[in-house]
Amino acid sequence: MAAGPAAVLLAAAGCSFSLGVGGASVGSDDVANEVARQLEEQVGRAPDDVSCPENLPGEVGASVRCELTADGEAYGVTVTVTEVEGTRVAFDVRVDDQAG
Repeated sequence: MAAGPAAVLLAAAGCSFSLGVGGASVGSDDVANEVARQLEEQVGRAPDDVSCPENLPGEVGASVRCELTADGEAYGVTVTVTEVEGTRVAFDVRVDDQAG
């Protein structure tokens, strides 16, 4: 039996990764692209779209809410900074349990 889009996307909840940045924040497009790339790497398929309305501040604990679309369903995504070292920002990605 094939897993639905929610099950596939939820399998990636909690992944962490790093992105080099040149300033005090990670640009919203960079965050969205990295979220899509990591979800594809973790679960074997990329979401149809990921958008983040604002930059991610480069400080531990900072977060932004993004939205991803998969198979016509929209899911909220919380991206939270877990570590900052120089220009490297590591962040955790959590996909909401329910479309909304």
